[in-house]
Amino acid sequence: MRQSIPRSSLTRRTSTRSKYNAKKVVIDNIKFDSKAEAAYYQQLKLLKMSGEVVSFDLQPEFVLQESFRKNGKLYRAIKYRADFLVRYKDGHEELIDVKGMLTKEFRIKQKLFELRYMQSIKCLKLKGRQFVEV
Repeated sequence: MRQSIPRSSLTRRTSTRSKYNAKKVVIDNIKFDSKAEAAYYQQLKLLKMSGEVVSFDLQPEFVLQESFRKNGKLYRAIKYRADFLVRYKDGHEELIDVKGMLTKEFRIKQKLFELRYMQSIKCLKLKGRQFVEV
């Protein structure tokens, strides 16, 4: 006779960490992929209150290559989603990505983004209590 395993034990998650060991954090009812990303969000809020930052967007998405059809098969678009798009009071904008480590996939998407949009991505890493550019 076949024994059945309760479904709840099959679908239970053991951890909320990502494959890069980053723990998700919720601030202001917004879910961030890492503590570092959440910390940068808090820093941006302070810069906005001080007037240095006019506004910022969370998770802006950019199309790197449109979807296309070849031999009847649909190929999905390739997209890049940054962490923040920040607008400063002097009028310039920065695209910010907070990283724990730079992956091969990110480096490829960064090159495709810079080719298509002619804008740089500023990659930051949290070291101690400071953000440094990587």
